[in-house]
Amino acid sequence: MTQITIRHLRYFEALAQHGHFGRAAEACTISQPALSLQMKELEEILGSPLIERGARQIRLTALGEAFALRARDILRSVDELANLARASMGALGGQFRIGVIPTVAPYLLPTVIQTLSARFPDLDLRPREAVTKKLVDDLIEGRLDAAIVALPVSEPSLTEYPLFSEEFVLVRPGQDAKLPVPNADTLGTMRLLLLEEGHCFRDQALSFCKMSSAAPRDLMEGSSLSTLVQMVGAGIGVTLIPRMAVMIETRNAEVSVAQLRSPRPTRTIGLVWRKTNPLSGQFETLAAMVRDARPA
Repeated sequence: MTQITIRHLRYFEALAQHGHFGRAAEACTISQPALSLQMKELEEILGSPLIERGARQIRLTALGEAFALRARDILRSVDELANLARASMGALGGQFRIGVIPTVAPYLLPTVIQTLSARFPDLDLRPREAVTKKLVDDLIEGRLDAAIVALPVSEPSLTEYPLFSEEFVLVRPGQDAKLPVPNADTLGTMRLLLLEEGHCFRDQALSFCKMSSAAPRDLMEGSSLSTLVQMVGAGIGVTLIPRMAVMIETRNAEVSVAQLRSPRPTRTIGLVWRKTNPLSGQFETLAAMVRDARPA
């Protein structure tokens, strides 16, 4: 009798995550027909359907939902066995899946990749950019090894290692450069450009400006810091960005940058990983390298 394999579980977990054969097949680097064949084989082994196949997407059956939870637990344990072997060898090597939030990735990730690749030539880095909630969920479910996020995430199963703190700065149209810098209360009355919901940086900016998460009608949103800065350059409003983004995002925009009044808004960036990961000791070494690689 054919047995369930780790390959079956990894393919099914990808399908459960993406909800689409094409995207799941791409994530698994196999063809869609091959993935479909593996899923049919798995269902035959179990003697019951796991998937409801629709025209555009798939849905999990009741068994499929329960099976997905157990499959994730098994895959996480398998990955930690592999990490246990890697930990016994000392230096980091093999596949390393690291997540980074969008307000850090463009400014820190290139240097981090160069630094880690030079220090650990056997390390196969697999970076992924996503908002904090997605990265934390993927960490807990074993789809990531570590993530660079804004702290705290307040998840009991994760270790948080602070890397550095940085200020937010005010970006406003170039012609406003000589105007007084507004305080937090004044900013709350201005047309403030913010990232879309889901970004932790949005919540931090709203908190500093003493505004609720239910944005007023004249507040405008963008999908990236680059979009926000360009909108400011067009005279649409003002925005806040982290200091590490200033050099890249303002070089081609007609804007002025000002340091905010004290107490200045700041955020702490850190590396997080599962407490049960056997590579925790190596992650602390990696965290120190990431901290040293931050932009000036």
